[in-house]
Amino acid sequence: MNLLDILRTAHEHNASDIHIVSGHPPMMRVNTVMTPLDHPVLTAETVEGALREMTVESQMERFYETLDLDFSYEIPQLNRYRVNAHMQRASIALAMRVIRTQAPPLEALNLPEVISRLTYLPRGLVLVTGDTGSGKTTTLAAMIESMNERYRKHIMTLEDPIEYSLESKKCLIEQRELGQDMPSFASGLKHSLRQDPDIILVGEMRDLDTTALAISAAETGHLVLSTLHTVNASQTVERIIDMYPANQQNQIRSMLGNTLQAVVSQTLFSRIDRPGMVPAVEVMLCTPAVRNIIREARTFEIPNVIDTSRQMGMISLDSSIAELYFNGLISREDAVAQAAYPDKIERQLAA
Repeated sequence: MNLLDILRTAHEHNASDIHIVSGHPPMMRVNTVMTPLDHPVLTAETVEGALREMTVESQMERFYETLDLDFSYEIPQLNRYRVNAHMQRASIALAMRVIRTQAPPLEALNLPEVISRLTYLPRGLVLVTGDTGSGKTTTLAAMIESMNERYRKHIMTLEDPIEYSLESKKCLIEQRELGQDMPSFASGLKHSLRQDPDIILVGEMRDLDTTALAISAAETGHLVLSTLHTVNASQTVERIIDMYPANQQNQIRSMLGNTLQAVVSQTLFSRIDRPGMVPAVEVMLCTPAVRNIIREARTFEIPNVIDTSRQMGMISLDSSIAELYFNGLISREDAVAQAAYPDKIERQLAA
């Protein structure tokens, strides 16, 4: 079985990730569960051969310099992949994430209706957060597609790598990939402000420069969409503030209070009613009360505001999880394990 056979088998099982590690058979992740393929144990030579098959010589040279390499790989009529090559136990290992090339419609994602309303915002900062593999990129791509079908605007995306291939419909869409079209998110974002965008998608606010530029772009009238690896709204606000030196944090609280429009935090669950995944979603909308909380460094009050503002479209993670459980979509064990307050939700589910 060669690399193509491995990827075809994973595609037939609708795998989200493929792991190719010497000393093990190929593994695939299907609905969050790691499963071995029916394949002999891989040798170090086989794994290195697979990496060489996917790369050019300059990429192999860079890999042997840094011992890590991120790139995208495509097999026509099959899939595109986001690939990370790295070393483990002195041999090469590959982690491959399947890139779904066509963004699904928002209504197909089992997301709260309020997410659709966010696509009507004229300006500001919208953050979609969650762990790796929680569906952040899919949600953002669906939001962009919704705007693409409705507006006549200029959309710029800065990605690592480009995952969904977005076709210009009513909007003009330009997609730039890290390493290929720009040296860094910060550089791409800085120059994008001179390229007449209306809407900017930043793949991840991973450093201070990118974060500062994203907030500045939102301040100057752009709608900026981005992601962070945080699990809830209050942690997201604190993570952004903590990126700045202490003597700038009061200023950034004020700027964030003015520009932030919403935080959407996702966690994916395996469905029990049929094969597939379903998201639990926390939504914080920046009402005047939330803006004051951010400015006055009272982020510990955010969970209470979310709980008491359901009529506005806000929802806490635990409320979303409970809703999925009572609708028969997820198991009780998963609900309790992923909850922000396990003891509290356990009592709620038992009621």
